[in-house]
Amino acid sequence: MKILDSVDNPQDLKKLNKGVLTDLAREIREEIINTISKNGGHLAPSLGVVDLTISIHYVFNSPHDKIIWDVGHQSYAHKIITERKSKFATIRIHGGLSGFPKISESEYDAFGVGHSSTSISAALGFAVARDLKNENYKIVTIIGDGSMTAGLAFEGLQNAGHLKKDILVILNDNEMFISQKVGAVAGYFAKLLTVGMARKFEKKVMETVSRFHSLGSSFGKFIKRVKVMLFPGMLFEEMGFTYIGPVQGHDINNLITILENLKDMSGPVLLHVITKKGKGYPPAEENPVKFHGIGKFSIKTGKIVENKTVTYTKVFSDTLINLAQSNDKIVAITAAMPEGTGLDKFAKKYPNRYFDVGIAEGHAVTFAAAMAVAGMHPVCAIYSTFMQRAIDNIIHDVALQNLPVIFALDRAGLVGEDGGTHHGSFDLSYLNYIPNIVIMAPSDENELQSMLKTALDSNSPCVIRYPKGYCTGIMLNKIPTALQIGKARVLRYGSDICFLAIGNHVETCLKAADLLMKIDINVSVVDMRFLKPLDINTVREEILIRTKKFITIEENTLIGGFGESIKAFLCNEGATVKCIGLPDEFIEHGDLGILRGKYGLTPENLIKETLKML
Repeated sequence: MKILDSVDNPQDLKKLNKGVLTDLAREIREEIINTISKNGGHLAPSLGVVDLTISIHYVFNSPHDKIIWDVGHQSYAHKIITERKSKFATIRIHGGLSGFPKISESEYDAFGVGHSSTSISAALGFAVARDLKNENYKIVTIIGDGSMTAGLAFEGLQNAGHLKKDILVILNDNEMFISQKVGAVAGYFAKLLTVGMARKFEKKVMETVSRFHSLGSSFGKFIKRVKVMLFPGMLFEEMGFTYIGPVQGHDINNLITILENLKDMSGPVLLHVITKKGKGYPPAEENPVKFHGIGKFSIKTGKIVENKTVTYTKVFSDTLINLAQSNDKIVAITAAMPEGTGLDKFAKKYPNRYFDVGIAEGHAVTFAAAMAVAGMHPVCAIYSTFMQRAIDNIIHDVALQNLPVIFALDRAGLVGEDGGTHHGSFDLSYLNYIPNIVIMAPSDENELQSMLKTALDSNSPCVIRYPKGYCTGIMLNKIPTALQIGKARVLRYGSDICFLAIGNHVETCLKAADLLMKIDINVSVVDMRFLKPLDINTVREEILIRTKKFITIEENTLIGGFGESIKAFLCNEGATVKCIGLPDEFIEHGDLGILRGKYGLTPENLIKETLKML
């Protein structure tokens, strides 16, 4: 019988002898590897924190105590321990467990997450509410070192240090940036610093020197400087935290001892833990970037099971590299997603023109704006869902000043198994109301190439939004040509009804039109290409003379998006318009085919709606 078989919740975990916890960690890792090899998911981050997760749940009393995960892609072991073991095989599957902590899924998920660097602010919010209500519970937040690059994390740190509330922030450092400090001696001193005697001694010294008015204050500061010089963490100490660490993150017994000592320490505390990303699975340990977020893979070989068709991300990456050969003003910027956006290849080719700013989307935009003023051609490649974090910077620093910054929004539209926090469901809407911006979406890889060339040749802020996944397989242009900004293209003329599409659903329209033709229904199909400026003239001059029945389709919320913009014009022309898109709700996780079928983004639904209108 496996040890894991006896653990369904944190209370079961506490009944185990500490001596078996390392074996339990191994079994949890096996469960995670087996499941993610079939479902895909965030493997390396979750493997790295199994020991830490066990230690936290062994010491603290969840769900009474609040355990908050940053980003949430490290929470798989947490889900297994907290009454979701029997459902873990459904993680990231439609109708199954979310790949991220979710309040509605479990009482053990204190705060829902998906984007990074929110955990410290959330922890402080819980702490203030707890104290105002005179309640008694502990608050633990686990934040990865990558998430510490975002301004929001530091906003939370400075406010927590100012308010002096009792919270424990665990910095999970899986990049070993101060690995030389890790070992038996550092671990011993970290443990020593958490015991009451050491804290009382420090307090006694400060009380004593404060009596000497001539040197008390300066000497007290000197004592603190000595402490933080001997150990990393001066920044955190200066922000009002008690810093402990670094400590080895895979020694469960030592972690439990330290956490027990920290449990009743007052004020904000930061525990610095060193872990190995991908721990327990050699392919993930050797290549943690590849196994950070991965699709289905072979456990035996570590090879990804994937279609070899070209992705939009690769087309963007290759095209940008080609265009940069003849334009030395092109610079590429990403926010901690070089592989995801395809800019890792650009970085190797043009290292001096590539900038990864960390998880700091707002900074990336303003940084790009200033480079545009200085005469460069900045291309900001950021996922659609993450660009939401920088809306003010786009408005205030780019659009208001009408600066030629290019925003390449990868993962626009539905992204599948990552779910509501990651779907790019809103970009057409949140950008549509901003003046000066050109917004375009390619229907295939040739169009993506042309749109990148168009943006670089323009002198305006430009957005190119393209989906996750594979292209249509159309032959790529070796030398992309610029498009006429704001010009749609009519792909098919028909007199019964017209399909107006933008982006990846142009192909959906063409498939539906082919099927309708078999029953003698003739359809016009227009690839609008641009949301701003919208090509009203082409629709008026080439389509309205043939039909006044229209269906729009977009992979974006219907509120404020492409369909609404079209409808506002066509209704004044006496036309009937049906808009197909995403509803006013957050879309769940699941296979793209399932989600598109559920929300009507298919040729079959287009045919159904057409028959209703005719």
